[in-house]
Amino acid sequence: MKQESVVNVPSSTTSLRYRTFTSADIPAAHALSMALNWPYRPEDWQFSADSATGFLAEESGVVIGTALCWKFGTDRASLGHVIVSSGHQGRGIGRKLMEAVLEELGPRITFLHATPAGLPLYEKLGFNVCGSLEQYQGTVSKTFPVALLDGERLRSGTPADFPDLIALASRASGLERDGILSALLKLGESVVLEREGEIVGFSVLRRFGRGHVIGPVVALRSRDDVRARALAGYWLSRREGEFVRIDVPWGTSLTDWLSGQGLKRVDTVSKMVRNAPAGAHRGAPDPVCRVYGLISQAMF
Repeated sequence: MKQESVVNVPSSTTSLRYRTFTSADIPAAHALSMALNWPYRPEDWQFSADSATGFLAEESGVVIGTALCWKFGTDRASLGHVIVSSGHQGRGIGRKLMEAVLEELGPRITFLHATPAGLPLYEKLGFNVCGSLEQYQGTVSKTFPVALLDGERLRSGTPADFPDLIALASRASGLERDGILSALLKLGESVVLEREGEIVGFSVLRRFGRGHVIGPVVALRSRDDVRARALAGYWLSRREGEFVRIDVPWGTSLTDWLSGQGLKRVDTVSKMVRNAPAGAHRGAPDPVCRVYGLISQAMF
């Protein structure tokens, strides 16, 4: 759907229109997400939209649905922010928005995270489950220090580190992270885990929703995921009594540890892929370096 289109809705005196999402639509999109109890702030929508291509549905000038996508390099993408207002569900609007996004992305290998409610639609559109993700959040209670491995230290990230952090994140995710991570590193705070002058991990904290979100968390693998724990724990120890969220891919040992810091698992969603075999995208893309916390479920 490269151009705007108007779809006449039977048994209605109004028209349902689909068009490209623009930054001017952020207030309306925010109101839509708030009505569905998504805890996004306008600033969170802005960060998402700045690097996205999107589409929306509106009826009588009122935004009733959205869908956004993000392109990584020449052959990868993700999509998210697929929302249809509660009063307009069941009319095929979500499918139409998804079709617009998929037309935009073409043959790119495309990922998304699906709730149980959305999974049947995504399967019909050619997506298959290739993993899962657990969302942890809550008010941080008493935190416990994480002992670093010998010879390793934590320090604040600096702009001079950004190229190395982007390279590490791209390796760990299998996605080209330059655009999104460059913007994120300017927006949030970063901490780097260093060993003999070499960066072996990093994490980012930014304002989001009801409090803060930790992500990404990227590190070289270690026993009991101690590096990832240290990178997440750095922020948790500084946010006791505050609301924090982290989205953790399946296959790490962080989950029980996060529960011990006062965070609760509030959701589990399926990771899905299109235009590639699901089996080829199960597990972490790199055997040595992995993502332990996402930027977001939409942008990964």
